[in-house]
Amino acid sequence: MYYVYILSSKEKDWSYIGYTGELKQRLQAHNAREVQSTKAYAPFELEAYVAVKTKQKAKELEGYFKTGSGRAVLNKRIL
Repeated sequence: MYYVYILSSKEKDWSYIGYTGELKQRLQAHNAREVQSTKAYAPFELEAYVAVKTKQKAKELEGYFKTGSGRAVLNKRIL
């Protein structure tokens, strides 16, 4: 399984959307400031995730959630 996940910073008004095959390890990496794009906003909490069967579907869903209409769906239906 692959996961599309939404993180929110515990200290700043900032969220992040990503995908991974190893959700627990990825969250630990974000919180350990090992991810370049998010290290300035750590620590994080996991707000939500969606599990899908393939990496390709996860990439597509991540891309959609990063669009304006995808963010609207996230905020209205998931978060």
